[in-house]
Amino acid sequence: MSALNPNRAEAVAVLADPQRLELYRLASAQEISRDDAAAALGLPRSTAAMHLERLADAGLLAVTHVRRSGRSGPGAGRPAKLYRAASADVAASIPERHYELVGDLLATAAHAADEQGIGVRDALAAEAFAAGAAIGGAHDNLEEALVACGYAPASAESGDLVLENCPFHALATRHTALICGANLELVRGAATSTGDARTPVLAPAAGRCCVEIRTEDR
Repeated sequence: MSALNPNRAEAVAVLADPQRLELYRLASAQEISRDDAAAALGLPRSTAAMHLERLADAGLLAVTHVRRSGRSGPGAGRPAKLYRAASADVAASIPERHYELVGDLLATAAHAADEQGIGVRDALAAEAFAAGAAIGGAHDNLEEALVACGYAPASAESGDLVLENCPFHALATRHTALICGANLELVRGAATSTGDARTPVLAPAAGRCCVEIRTEDR
């Protein structure tokens, strides 16, 4: 499955506090304890602990428990709680974008085109459909899969489903035919794997995604 990182606007907002941002920078360089954090920033230990826990709750820090003395058993003391920056990327955008997904699709398609001796557009269509099917398979219905991709689906008066956001907006603006084709195949893959009977079609309109999901009676 191609990369699809969750949009983490709320997690990034946690870093708006300058003390939490500095603690995140420290934890990015090395593993730190609550005592380390308090000493580095000149904070009460309780305040440093509160900030570290907030960063951990947001998924920005990973937590381990280690006895720094190296001893174990009775009398060794309680393990220290240590914090380090989480290894996963944290990405946020408003409106939601997923350039990591389309970048992975394009790179994989280029490789497949070379390996199989086919056109890049054909390879991209196949990769996008497969990625959409994998994303759809991880969700209960098509709408949930579309939300995960950042499409912002909304029901129209006609009963069709319109996608009010394009997760690949900048690229779709510059390379419309290529990226809109990938959008269509991604949504088709998601619809197929979720068993949705509606039909994704290209229906370009200003201010939203070029794909629309039509009901059977149209």
